[in-house]
Amino acid sequence: MAGGVIVGGNVSGKDYPGKLTFRVFVTCLVAAFGGLIFGYDLGISGGVTSMDPFLKKFFPDVYEKEHNIKASVNQYCKFDSQILTLFTSSLYLAALVSSIGASTVTRVFGRRLTMISGGVLFLAGAGLNAFAQRVWMLIVGRLLLGCGIGCSNQSVPIYVSEVAPYKYRGALNMMFQLLITIGLFVANVLNYVFSKMENGEGWRYSLGFAAVPAILIIIGAIFLPDTPNSLIERGKDEEAKEELIKIRGTTDVEEELKDLIAASESSKAVKHPWASLLTRHYRPHLTMAIAIPAFQQLTGMNVITFYAPVLFKTIGFGANASLMSAMITGGCNAVATLVSIATVDKFGRRSLFLFGGAQMFICQMLITVAIAYKFGINGNPGVLPTWYATAVVVAICVYVSGFAWSWGPLGWLVPSEIFPLEVRSAAQSINVSTNMIFTFAIAQIFTAMLCHMKFGLFIFFAFFVVIMNIFIYKFLPETKGVPIEEMHCVWQKHPYWKNFVKPAEKQANAEC
Repeated sequence: MAGGVIVGGNVSGKDYPGKLTFRVFVTCLVAAFGGLIFGYDLGISGGVTSMDPFLKKFFPDVYEKEHNIKASVNQYCKFDSQILTLFTSSLYLAALVSSIGASTVTRVFGRRLTMISGGVLFLAGAGLNAFAQRVWMLIVGRLLLGCGIGCSNQSVPIYVSEVAPYKYRGALNMMFQLLITIGLFVANVLNYVFSKMENGEGWRYSLGFAAVPAILIIIGAIFLPDTPNSLIERGKDEEAKEELIKIRGTTDVEEELKDLIAASESSKAVKHPWASLLTRHYRPHLTMAIAIPAFQQLTGMNVITFYAPVLFKTIGFGANASLMSAMITGGCNAVATLVSIATVDKFGRRSLFLFGGAQMFICQMLITVAIAYKFGINGNPGVLPTWYATAVVVAICVYVSGFAWSWGPLGWLVPSEIFPLEVRSAAQSINVSTNMIFTFAIAQIFTAMLCHMKFGLFIFFAFFVVIMNIFIYKFLPETKGVPIEEMHCVWQKHPYWKNFVKPAEKQANAEC
């Protein structure tokens, strides 16, 4: 096993002219509204499942355990309901399936159509959930939401990486994650506000407001231009040149255009991108497409995201206090993402991955000790002191911040920028599918894990944080400042992956 290596800077020696134009910034921002869809849904479900009127209407067994109407239950186990978790996790199962289908749409018809399709599906799901009368309506609505998220998550990171100048690709791509965190924060605020409605229908407004980000991405995507890569891929070279001139703010685009066309010609030689991904040459790309999204979920962050109100309620906070705590952590998430945007193109991807992982590990250990000390095995802490509740919220906020400036945004950025054009759509589908498989699994079993593992749940995720930091140190090269079409040089210079990645015939004379 090879040791770690940092390959930094522009390893290919290419320095395309151009600047960060206003058109590029606005284009990337509009595209990143797909993250707003994802973030809003991540935040809204946990808050809704902690609202008593929602539980009483759709999940009366959970409501009874919550209020000890039947028999006293362990504090850790009162939300343990597979049907309740299916309400949350069914979305990610649908996203898994739709991301695979979105791969073909993205490759054949371009990235914009996939984004528009995702917005329409998400809008339909939001409407069905808002007017739901039965559990099956909730589940079907969540499935439609999942299809929308699968489409947007498949297309948006690719779109932004292809449009952004390579010097600013990290910061611009992270707007996707920034809007995820903004969506989370807005969802937490709305949950807190709507939970106070006296008619008990606040959960309908929380679920229904998902239509707003859906409409934003639909309208925004209609007016977005296609990426030069997508235009060339569909044989529209002249249109690609015109768009490249507009987004780079210069007419000197011949060298970049030539490289884009060469990459497209190479990609056309690959008739079966899914099968090609299984070949030895694409081993590092396949590995990263699976490992990075898997590890992103195994940080345990989505446990906090999905179930923050439920988790805070479980560890002794009142209903309104739990929603307020979730709102605070959501705010920390959004602010910390700005740190990542400001530093990723300066310090690189590896440094943020490693330091963020270390921060999360330390916080998980502190949270474990705090909960074990006060709750023990039976989960009944008695009266919680204010200082204790504050300390737990602070520790979780620091943990959330560590994720928000490292594994959160980088989990989407790095896969989107390392895939060659010929397998880019297929590899991104695997990336999204893996993310959704692990998201679904963790969402579905979280309440059962909390019931059986109790405070040990945080130790479980801390173990994986250690493993993933070792993986990044040994196997991920630095991709900062490398043009997306020259990324093959990074793998050819890596001490381990160079044994797999050989120069393609068209790259044989290229300097790396």
